[in-house]
Amino acid sequence: MLKHFNAKLVLLASVFLVLSCSTTKKASKSKKSGTTAMAKPPAKKPGKNDIQPYSKVITKEAKTDEGLFAVHKIDDKYFYEIPDSLFEREMLMVTRISKTANGIGFGGGKQNTQVLRWQKKDKKVILRVVSHQVYAADSLPVHEAVMNSNFEPVLYTFPIKAFSKDSMNTVIDATNLFNKDVKALGLPQFRRTQYRVTRMDGEKSFIESIKSYPQNIEARHVKTYAAGRPPSNSSTGTISIEINNSMVLLPSEPMRRRYFDERVGWFARGQVDYGQENQRSKTLTYLDRWRLEVKDEDMAKFRRGELVVPKKQIVYYIDRATPVKWRKYIKQGIEDWQVAFEAAGFKDAIIAKDPPSIMEDPEWSPEDVRYSVVRYLASPIPNANGPHVSDPRSGEILESDINWYHNVMSLLRGWFFVQTAAINPEARSPEFKDEVMGRLIRFVSAHEVGHTLGLPHNMGSSVAYPVEKLRDAEFTSKYGTAPSIMDYARFNYVAQPGDEGVALMPNIGVYDKHAIEWGYRPILDAATAEDEKPTLNKWITDHAGDPMYRFGHQQAGDVVDPSSQTEDLGDDAILASDYGIKNLKRIVPNLIEWTTEAGEDYDDLGEMYGHVVSQFNRYMGHVSNNIGGVYEHYKTAEQEGAVYTHVPKAHQKNCLEFVIDNLFKTPDWLIDENIFNRIQFVGSVERVRSTQARTLNNILSLGKMARMIENETMNGNDAYKLLDMMRDLRNGVWSELRSGRTIDTYRRNLQRAHIDRLAFLMTAPNQSGRTFSPYVKVTPLNTSQSDVRAVVRAELNTLQRNARAAVSRTSDQMSKVHLRDIVERIDAILNPNG
Repeated sequence: MLKHFNAKLVLLASVFLVLSCSTTKKASKSKKSGTTAMAKPPAKKPGKNDIQPYSKVITKEAKTDEGLFAVHKIDDKYFYEIPDSLFEREMLMVTRISKTANGIGFGGGKQNTQVLRWQKKDKKVILRVVSHQVYAADSLPVHEAVMNSNFEPVLYTFPIKAFSKDSMNTVIDATNLFNKDVKALGLPQFRRTQYRVTRMDGEKSFIESIKSYPQNIEARHVKTYAAGRPPSNSSTGTISIEINNSMVLLPSEPMRRRYFDERVGWFARGQVDYGQENQRSKTLTYLDRWRLEVKDEDMAKFRRGELVVPKKQIVYYIDRATPVKWRKYIKQGIEDWQVAFEAAGFKDAIIAKDPPSIMEDPEWSPEDVRYSVVRYLASPIPNANGPHVSDPRSGEILESDINWYHNVMSLLRGWFFVQTAAINPEARSPEFKDEVMGRLIRFVSAHEVGHTLGLPHNMGSSVAYPVEKLRDAEFTSKYGTAPSIMDYARFNYVAQPGDEGVALMPNIGVYDKHAIEWGYRPILDAATAEDEKPTLNKWITDHAGDPMYRFGHQQAGDVVDPSSQTEDLGDDAILASDYGIKNLKRIVPNLIEWTTEAGEDYDDLGEMYGHVVSQFNRYMGHVSNNIGGVYEHYKTAEQEGAVYTHVPKAHQKNCLEFVIDNLFKTPDWLIDENIFNRIQFVGSVERVRSTQARTLNNILSLGKMARMIENETMNGNDAYKLLDMMRDLRNGVWSELRSGRTIDTYRRNLQRAHIDRLAFLMTAPNQSGRTFSPYVKVTPLNTSQSDVRAVVRAELNTLQRNARAAVSRTSDQMSKVHLRDIVERIDAILNPNG
């Protein structure tokens, strides 16, 4: 104890001596000037959060990856070394799921995109989110107002850790950007709500890797969230996914825009430009498209009309996970588009490649934003899709991935079977030959590639051909089954036995070549995007009125334009559907033989019978959507004629008659006991009921009824009037009331479905015309103040009188019970309070 006490005294004395010296010796003389100089205080040791010398932060233990930013890994921390030249540059952050568990999205699925900007402010680096929804050129006075109303939110801030030795780079610790729960870079909000996510579990979350490339940085991190409703591995109470964030440097010089025109279908984006001289704010809409440019040395060739290879080709890689036997078909689907780009003046503009092997390039990754990849996904989803990533400033497509789900083959098998088996022996088996399935894969590949090039669905294409031409081998071999592969014109269900050599599916067609030329052919003599517009307009008007060059929007929900439907073929829905039903009637008696094998169960039989019912439903939709329909043909002011015209009265009336004859009169051909007793213990009656009710409800939709009222108001006796339609429908659904015939089970169900729909219409809420989807057109209707309820009430009164009178006409006891029930049901609807 004494020894320690003496040591403390010595230490205190030393401290006292130092303090005494520093306070008594306050100044000293300068040798040169003789002036008094203050003593220099000791250097302050940098604090933990102060800017440190570069060598103290980026130590010798750092593993450095050079690229857009130098990325340094030290233990479990990642440091970004940001060049000064990249501050204020805009970068696109694309967030994808790279690995997941069952039920939580899919590998490769895009979750979010946003433009980011790195800024330096004092001792911090700020990461901001940039919006391009509003704009004004910085040379205009209004630019300041636009900037003030478009403040860029802060996504994250980082203390500056060090500067490089030449002071040209700034070092930050980027670890927490991916270790913390930054929602914009992690699980999107709708998933959090869906799985009842409460928080991110930091102990089970970590960075997998951050890699730097010349134009992008790829960060992979595992996120684990506490979840109240995890879709798989529920015992853990968590969900874990691996997320890939691609941050790509946007071009310093944005590509020249090409302005959108609704007469040619295209994925596009809009920007409110306050710099225009219009007397109101104007949204400029421009295309999403790849940057295809003519090389300087090829300009003369291009002007002479010779095909040239673009400066930069569009290249798609096939995912390593893709089964080898399907790769060549996917590649063929990609390169099928070369003929369309030839129309635009380019050769070899789009090519398909195998990816390098792991030995050849261990760094190659389908998540790397530099590569466009056909991703093969182990998923039960029967689908494929083709999203893309584009520069919001110009619409330039920077990268695209086609998501190819394994089970798309199941969907293709069902479609091809039900639409062609009546004439095509190759479709009459539980499993197709590889060559047959390969051709179907090629078809879907080409369709999805079209999306990645900028083309949306063109549902108005398939009505271009007369129905009878679809039975013509010479015509279909030249033109395919539709002018656009971007329509949902799957396979040729119109062709009948004996139509030898007829084409069964579309190829890259007339419209596709037109659209690619319109969107991609360089207009060399135009100095600006505005200067291009006269030429672009001429390319459209040169083909005005030709149905092969028509674009028709995809519609969801209530179909307004029956000439722009999904899954249809030909210019006459009645004739095409009649041919289709004839083929279904040929298929049903052969279903057992064509779908079963010895030693196997009846799963394929059940699946294919379901496809038959679904296809029959489609035919009924194609026809019934003409009732209350309005054609839509886009035009500009210099083109003559109306944009919107009502479907002719006679055709609407014939369409209702077709539905009554083929669906509301029980389709006995669909009811096959030999099939039912192999695939289900109950359900045959329900299948017919649900099929009939679906089409009945479609005919009696609020939108169709509102459009019929307006048609009558505008066109009088030239319109198919709502009262006339209701009468024709009643006569078809309730024909037994006049004759006293027995009303069987199927018809009783149909009649109750009719009463239920009328009951709904009596209390249906008003229908707003507002919609949040470009594919949904809602016909506005105030149901309580329109004619709808008055017409429905009159219909119910008529049916009640007729049902009451018909009770005495029938001798069938179940029919009597049914009719008395109908009378009571209607009374409850008309007098709900008793």
